[in-house]
Amino acid sequence: MLLIFPIYFILAACALGALSFMIFKIGEALADCPVTGRAARAGSLTIVTGFVAIGGGGVLIIAAGVFVTLPDLAPEGIMAALGLSILCLGLGFSHAIATLRDVVAQAAKQQAAA
Repeated sequence: MLLIFPIYFILAACALGALSFMIFKIGEALADCPVTGRAARAGSLTIVTGFVAIGGGGVLIIAAGVFVTLPDLAPEGIMAALGLSILCLGLGFSHAIATLRDVVAQAAKQQAAA
């Protein structure tokens, strides 16, 4: 049973790290544009910081809720908690990328107006 806790946190941290890295890589790809590059770079840094803070907090809240209310949880329940965590991280990732896209679009709109 004690091995289940580190497995949950290691897998959730790996998912959080991988999705954060992808936000950085997408921001890096968007930063190649000479018009909106600075906005993409700054936006990706800010967005990934919020994603890590909120995603890490969500993983901890799910873990606390599951592990405290069900102390004798079977491995299947831990996998369900991990699935919920990954689902929430995926939804947060989608929102983070949409926000980054909006930051770049607003920068392009401001450059076109100038």
